[in-house]
Amino acid sequence: MFDLGWTELLVVGIVALIVVGPKDLPVLFRRVGQFVGKAKGMAREFSTAMNDAADDSGMREMSSSINKSIKAATNPVGTAMDGVKSAASSLTNLDPESETGKLAAEREADRKKIEASTARAAAERKQREATEALAKAEAAEADVAVPEAKKPAAKKPAAKKPAAKKAPAKKPAAKKAPAKKTAAKTAATKKE
Repeated sequence: MFDLGWTELLVVGIVALIVVGPKDLPVLFRRVGQFVGKAKGMAREFSTAMNDAADDSGMREMSSSINKSIKAATNPVGTAMDGVKSAASSLTNLDPESETGKLAAEREADRKKIEASTARAAAERKQREATEALAKAEAAEADVAVPEAKKPAAKKPAAKKPAAKKAPAKKPAAKKAPAKKTAAKTAATKKE
C-alpha cells in the first residue's frame, strides 16, 4: 500500500528535523517506534486469533482440499496422467493363473527370445565388420610394404584436343515489302 524508499524517508526526516527541531526529534522517533510496535503486535494478535478460529471450525482441512482442487485445475495434464497411472497399474497387476496372466507370461517369454536373437545378430554383424576392417588394414599394410620402384607406373590418360568450333548457322532474312508501293496505296485510298 505505502511504499517508502530511502529517499522518501530522508525527506521525511529532514522535514521532521525542521518542524520539530533537533532537541525533540529523538523523543518523536521513540514515540513513532512505540506506535509501530503496538500496531504490529495488534496485527499479530489478530492473525493468531483468526488462525485459531479457522482451526476450531475445520477451515484448514477444507482449504487444503480446495488447494488440491485448484492445483488439479491449474495442471490438468498432471491430474490426467495420475489417473492414467492408476488405471495402468491395475492392468499390470495380473493374476498369473488367469488366461490373461498366462498370455502375458507367453508374450514376455517371446519378447526375451526376440531380444536375445537381435543381440546375437548384432554381435555377429560387429564380428563380421571387425574381420572385414582387419582384412582391409592388412591389405593396406601389404600395399605400403611394396617399394615404389616395383610398382607399375600409372598411365596418364591422353589429353583430348578441344573440338573445332562451328560457325553459327545464318538465318534467312525476312522479305520486306517495298516502301514505295505501300505509300502509293495509302495515298490512293486517301484520294477516294
